[in-house]
Amino acid sequence: MLLAAAALIFLVGLAHSVLGERYILVRLFRRPDLPALFGGTWFTVRTLRFAWHLTTVIAWGLAVVLLQLDGLPDAAGRGIAITLAITLFLSGLLPLLFTRGRHLAWVVLFAAGVLVLSWALR
Repeated sequence: MLLAAAALIFLVGLAHSVLGERYILVRLFRRPDLPALFGGTWFTVRTLRFAWHLTTVIAWGLAVVLLQLDGLPDAAGRGIAITLAITLFLSGLLPLLFTRGRHLAWVVLFAAGVLVLSWALR
C-alpha cells in the first residue's frame, strides 16, 4: 500500500512539474503584463518557477517518507502515516474545491491518502 501511495505521489510531482512548465508557466511568462518585482520581471519569473517546482520536490520527499514508514516500529509508523494521510486528504480538498473538481490531482491525492490510512489501520 505504501509503495503504491509513494508511486502516486511521485507521479503527481512529476506531472506537476512537466505539465505545469509546458502548459502554464511558459504561457504565463509570455504575458506582457507580468509584474516587475525588484526592478524587473526576471525576479518574478524565477520566483514563480522555483515556487512551482518546489511542490514537486516536496511531493518526492513525501514519497520517500512513505517508503521509509514500513521500517518503523508500529506505533511510530502508524502515527506518522495517519498524519500523512490527513495531509493528503486536506491537500486533495484544495484542487477539488478551488477548481470544482476539474483539476484531477484530488483523485490521486485522495487515493494515496486512502492507501496510507489503510496501511496505518491494518
